[in-house]
Amino acid sequence: MTNPHLATPSGKVRARALGIPFDGQPGPLNAITDVAGVEVGYATLIRGDGPLVVGQGPVRTGVTAILPRGRAGAGGAVFAGGHSLNGNGEMTGFLWLQEAGRVEGPITVTNTHAVGLARDATLQWLLRHGLHGRGQLWGLPVAAETYDGYLNDINGFHVTAEHVFAALDTARGGAIEEGSVGGGTGMICYGFKGGSGTASRRVECAGGDFLLGAFVQANFGRQEQLTIAGVPVGRHLSMSGPGADVGSVIGIVATDAPLLPHQLRRLAQRCALGIGRSGAVAAHTSGDIFLALSTANALAVDAMGAVQTVAFVPDADVTPLFEAVVQATDEAVINALIANETMTGRDGHTAPGLPHAALTDVLKSFGRIAG
Repeated sequence: MTNPHLATPSGKVRARALGIPFDGQPGPLNAITDVAGVEVGYATLIRGDGPLVVGQGPVRTGVTAILPRGRAGAGGAVFAGGHSLNGNGEMTGFLWLQEAGRVEGPITVTNTHAVGLARDATLQWLLRHGLHGRGQLWGLPVAAETYDGYLNDINGFHVTAEHVFAALDTARGGAIEEGSVGGGTGMICYGFKGGSGTASRRVECAGGDFLLGAFVQANFGRQEQLTIAGVPVGRHLSMSGPGADVGSVIGIVATDAPLLPHQLRRLAQRCALGIGRSGAVAAHTSGDIFLALSTANALAVDAMGAVQTVAFVPDADVTPLFEAVVQATDEAVINALIANETMTGRDGHTAPGLPHAALTDVLKSFGRIAG
């Protein structure tokens, strides 16, 4: 059986397989799905080659679905908080998230021009499955995006409601794929092929043992900024891909630690420190938007008609969770790069895969991994 710390279910290499050191102790899967109940599904669209023909392709895109309480509890809410580091992007339902401190239903992540469709299709899916309508007449699903137009026919609107349904219907727990899958299919990070990545951490605080996982759709940065294990590796690697920082990043953090909305907003803020470890500067054109949620207090979140009691970690004890967010977000970004390979899309545009051998040589030269 493949060690999930070292490879994805399909056998793609993860960062730890290269000996890259990371702080903190990962969970059993080193994934957001280490948090009990969290399920992730993908719909990946890859077809066509050659010159761009709008409406025909080439197509390099997809949809990612994250269900905080799995399909069995997909209609339920979770306490949540959000943070926008740079707002050149979109996350639907963000105002309600900030106002009410909760997310209701699944979260989807896709490309910039499909975010509205993903939002609407999620609501359709909830209605189709009888999961919407617990005490309210309307829905504001969370759907987020990053731009994949360098590789993908983004103006061809190839993502359909059926693709969103497929991502939601195939969501599962356990080890999940990384790299060019789901909404991350056409993404570029630090000039190399980017996309979907995840990691987790065990956390001890307030007398309890908890799990915290991060998921990123990584699509940001320039090569010279790329820093891994404290080493400016991007300056020491050859490059043939795009040089501009015109992308974005969506970060989703989940934990089973009982936290209140204001505490989850503070966790979401720490995602910015996580992407900063690898060199991110939140460029003008970048939509860097983060959401943190807690799967605890399930009964109280959805209750009505009576005063409720909730558990929560005291504010004075949340710092270990902050640290876990930074660590897991950083590793999730690096996993999105490592578990990937070169992709050519529209008009011959190419995003090179991060070269594993050259990367390890640089890290060895700096004494960060054994020679």
